[in-house]
Amino acid sequence: MVLHKINDKMENNISESDENFLKYIMNNFYLKIVETNDFNDFEKISIEWIEHKLESNNKNPENFLKLMKDHKKSQFLFTSFIGLFYQLGIGCDLNREKAIEFYLLPVNNKIENDGTFNLLRERNVIMGKYLLSLFYYKDIILDINYKLKLQSLAEHDDSEAQYNLGIYYMNGIGTQNDKNKAFNLFLSSFKKGYLGAGYYLAICYMDGIGTQKDEKKAFDLLLTSAKKGSVDAQYCLAICYMDGVGTRRDRKKALKWFLKSESKYFKTTQNKNEKKEFKRILKLAIVNDAIALNNIGNSYRDGKGINKNEKKAFKWYIKSANVGCSNGQCNLGYCYSNGIGTDKDEEKAFELYTKSAENGNTKAQYNLGCCYANGIGIGKDDEKAFEWYFKSANNGYSLAQYIIGYLYRIGKGTDKSEKKAFDWYTKSANAGCVTGQYNLGCCYENGIGTNKDEKKAFNWYTKSANAGCTNGQCNVGYCYVNGIGIEKDEGKGLEWYFKSAENGNTVAQYNLGFLYSKGIGTNKDMIKAFEWYLKSAEAGYAKAQYFVGKSYHDGIGIGKNIDKAIFCFYIINFFYWFQVKEGRF
Repeated sequence: MVLHKINDKMENNISESDENFLKYIMNNFYLKIVETNDFNDFEKISIEWIEHKLESNNKNPENFLKLMKDHKKSQFLFTSFIGLFYQLGIGCDLNREKAIEFYLLPVNNKIENDGTFNLLRERNVIMGKYLLSLFYYKDIILDINYKLKLQSLAEHDDSEAQYNLGIYYMNGIGTQNDKNKAFNLFLSSFKKGYLGAGYYLAICYMDGIGTQKDEKKAFDLLLTSAKKGSVDAQYCLAICYMDGVGTRRDRKKALKWFLKSESKYFKTTQNKNEKKEFKRILKLAIVNDAIALNNIGNSYRDGKGINKNEKKAFKWYIKSANVGCSNGQCNLGYCYSNGIGTDKDEEKAFELYTKSAENGNTKAQYNLGCCYANGIGIGKDDEKAFEWYFKSANNGYSLAQYIIGYLYRIGKGTDKSEKKAFDWYTKSANAGCVTGQYNLGCCYENGIGTNKDEKKAFNWYTKSANAGCTNGQCNVGYCYVNGIGIEKDEGKGLEWYFKSAENGNTVAQYNLGFLYSKGIGTNKDMIKAFEWYLKSAEAGYAKAQYFVGKSYHDGIGIGKNIDKAIFCFYIINFFYWFQVKEGRF
């Protein structure tokens, strides 16, 4: 059994199972799009396919998008897929500009070569080119044709067409941004009686878009539109009453319009307790309670007690940060770091993490450590990274305690000390960090910083496994199969490998293939063995790639295919050559 090695994904708090699921979806979507010929319904087909895959694997779209963005090598492996999520509005607000930005990253090779070579990276580049081409095909052929139709109708004083054309100019859809034209079209549409234009006209006056800023006019237009039923106007009107923008502060009216703007959700929600809690926090937020302002942001971010809305979450975090709430500052930094509800800005993220960390926020201290460790918004500095991780760990943040244990084990940013590594893993494990529990098990199994104790190793692996750690699940399976710290039971070993493999652990998938190939804990089944080897190989596990190649070469568990065998061996040899070149072997 190999000691778990923390790597980039662990520094970004991405579990191995999550990483492997990301790779699984990415690879399968690549295969899906190369078979797709229906370009007109491509978006619909993609949405249905993605939603089905996520739902069948109990994955939340928002969390899945976050996982892709959080991955250290996201920019090398997942940018094309992230772009598609923004284009389709899956797990986020629809944002065509961001979609193009992500599609262009792999296409233009703007990112330095970091030594990442595998099939997934190649597919990310291919998908980026494909999706960008398809984006422009639909944009040029469909959107511009529609824009020309709108222009014709707008010129004949069609108020709805003027409104829609204003949206096109405001957002640069099928044309360049032109705020002045957008404002004039909204104004003309509203004067002709199209009420939908009132909200956008108000936004123009509020922010000085295409016209002189006039908060009073903005307020009056919002009030008119809100009374006519525009939920967007109702929400903005509530903000005006709360902050005294264009009118006097009026907390009762602010609450009234907030609740009215979200009334549709309140009528349909099944969780009465969450709804009640949201209203309670909202009342406090309206009077500028710093913690409540942050918690309203959390509610919108997570969709708890209210509809999920990242842009609204971002704005509430700004309010909380501005009144000195360290949680609000940290969350606002996270939004800037990951482009949640706003454009990505790593320097602003670093500044906000610093402010929050200096105010004693343990999560911000940890995040600041990540910034220094990975060069996010600041130059890389291992010693400063250790310093901030240590502050967070000393203040009780369990994930930071685990990281400190790892840094002591390898001597990064500090002197190497296996004893201190063991001590910090113990603190992290006792605080409930599943990765800390897994690594503590590794320490006991291998005698790292402590006496070797296989029973304690098994117990910590089991705690980690029961909490959902796929590495822990895999090692529990290994312990049962080999009788390490527990009586040998190959059947139970198979069960734990299966659980870990189903959660995307590549080593468990490989081990499961091995058990099926040898008939250990189950009947011998070379077809199933090949299926599990293939899953592990597709996620990049070199040993599995070898056995897949051998299976194709010998025709075991699958039809003989020399070309595929050669391809598998080529990938393995290239990977090995690259590792040697980088001095990793």
